[in-house]
Amino acid sequence: MEKPAQVEYPVHELIGRRWSPVAFSGRPLTGSDIASLFEAARWAPSSFNEQPWRFIVAARDDPEEFARMLSCLSPGNQAWVRHAPLVILTFAKLAFDRNGKPNRHALHDVGLAAENLVLQAMSMGLFAHQMAGFDSAKVVETYGVPGGFEPVTAIAVGYPGDADSLPEDLRRRQHSKRARVSLGSLVFTKVWGEPPDFLGA
Repeated sequence: MEKPAQVEYPVHELIGRRWSPVAFSGRPLTGSDIASLFEAARWAPSSFNEQPWRFIVAARDDPEEFARMLSCLSPGNQAWVRHAPLVILTFAKLAFDRNGKPNRHALHDVGLAAENLVLQAMSMGLFAHQMAGFDSAKVVETYGVPGGFEPVTAIAVGYPGDADSLPEDLRRRQHSKRARVSLGSLVFTKVWGEPPDFLGA
């Protein structure tokens, strides 16, 4: 299912097509496919090139590990993520390796790596849905996450599935319209709240 963005200005096709479905096919990903996703993430920019992102992955074709990761998600997310072939947890290293000082950009940089992964997925005919709904403390306990690392998001990745197989509430979510606030509400010049002339405001 496609839900192209109703853009105000031209953007790359992958950006316009990217959205977060809840209907996934159980069709498995190859090891090479999965590696390509993380290779894209690896080449994201980061402050001082610290690369503060880390990932834990579970594939549906390893039922025990997949169930363990699903158990860390909120019940609402478990209901649809269980159909996806791949689930990823993202983590941020909170201090710089170079000097041990706090890295206030770490979460931002993890977000950049995650978006690289998401756009790589789109280029491969896959979709990704990023989530905040998981139990951070359980993730840390389940996976033995060392101190200095913080769970950030979970990401389901897979091929699009049949929305008609979803419960009614998830079907509504799958078919809901995509929306964004206007650029004039986001981009300012001279003073906070004043849109620049190039937006035609």
